[in-house]
Amino acid sequence: MTVRKKVLAAMSGGVDSSVAAAVLMREYDVTGATMRLFTNEDIKLDQQKTCCSLDDVEDARFAAAKLGIEHYVYHFGERFKECVIDKFNRSYINGLTPNPCIDCNRYIKFDALLRRAELLGQDFIATGHYVRRRFDEASGRYQLLKGIDDTKDQSYVLYGMTQEQLAKTLFPIGEMTKTQTRALAEEYGLLNAHKPDSQDICFVPDGDYARFIEEYTGQHFPQGDFIDKNGTVLGKHKGIIHYTVGQRKGLGIALGYPAYVVAKNTADNTVTLGSNEELFTDTVLAKEVNWVSVACTDQPLRVEAKIRYNQKPQPATLYPQDQQCMTVVFDAPQRAATPGQALVCYSGDLLLCGGVIV
Repeated sequence: MTVRKKVLAAMSGGVDSSVAAAVLMREYDVTGATMRLFTNEDIKLDQQKTCCSLDDVEDARFAAAKLGIEHYVYHFGERFKECVIDKFNRSYINGLTPNPCIDCNRYIKFDALLRRAELLGQDFIATGHYVRRRFDEASGRYQLLKGIDDTKDQSYVLYGMTQEQLAKTLFPIGEMTKTQTRALAEEYGLLNAHKPDSQDICFVPDGDYARFIEEYTGQHFPQGDFIDKNGTVLGKHKGIIHYTVGQRKGLGIALGYPAYVVAKNTADNTVTLGSNEELFTDTVLAKEVNWVSVACTDQPLRVEAKIRYNQKPQPATLYPQDQQCMTVVFDAPQRAATPGQALVCYSGDLLLCGGVIV
């Protein structure tokens, strides 16, 4: 008799992770796990507005009960605060625009949860991400690929995964479309079959990052100067954390022409405004590069790269500087390459590497 391997399936309460757990049951012994990352009081927001609410824990519990599997709730609040929320706040305060979903995946889902699974004697963890993985015999590496559904592909936020993590992680719905996922949820009788997808950052669901940072840290961010590229003062801004590169709305200044944030300088508390044309560049530098599906090379590579989550990958040439630094030169200039965001490179569906834009 073949012994079925064990999987700890991350269940957020949404339809994707619930269906992922259901699909796994065909081949594995599955246990459901929900990660409690913060309380409503922690983020000072209505529990109904966030994807990590008590309601979501209950949705995950109901889904596990419907599937007939055990379900546990693990509290990773301290680690989430340290590795995700505090890092998010520091980045914004230092003039960067971070993507906390990437850090949550890196430090919580594929680190803290994986280690918990190992302690419990589980063979794998699994998530409801729309990505695929495979083992390449020639290179001896696990590879990460885009999900089949281009509209839902989540590989961009998983570029930080290591070989060890990929070896022990399953992505059961990577070969499915969202429509197929919802149809399966109905077939399994899951109550969350038509639950809306979560939007924005889970701990700032209203999208008001500046409000969250000021309330969470207790810090006040003073006014400073709006300037142009020549240093000429154009007016006053309301605090540097209120702005990000590429922003046009909410500047609160009338210049007689469309103005955009093209740079921020925390050292002198200035925000540089300019034209839309000034936002374009063909060269983007990234640090903290993680090579995923292939080993780091010292040769230029033709790639398709993207500088934000929902962008279509653009043709470019990657020039590795060293193991953790790369320069990517795009065939056509790209708009608003924003420090703190991720630069991720592909070869077709294969995710090669990614790093943080400098």
